[in-house]
Amino acid sequence: MKVKKIPQRTCIGCKTVRPKKELIRIVRTPEGSVLVDQTGKKSGRGAYSCPNLECLELAFKGALLDKALDVTLDESTKNQLRSEVLGLIP
Repeated sequence: MKVKKIPQRTCIGCKTVRPKKELIRIVRTPEGSVLVDQTGKKSGRGAYSCPNLECLELAFKGALLDKALDVTLDESTKNQLRSEVLGLIP
């Protein structure tokens, strides 16, 4: 019997390795916009965060998200990401 592997990803904020489905994907699209990818299938460069604001703030504080997505995030984009992540928290 074949065991199905569960894809693992690392949170950019707290560096915890968790199953991909438990994390939120933030993507920089080919057009250059940065947004939360709820499907996990959008094309572009992606980074993963735990579904809480603490990890997202850690990623902002150290410019870790900027480096992972190879982009410079302005304050309005960060605020947009904060509100999107808050909307996804159960």
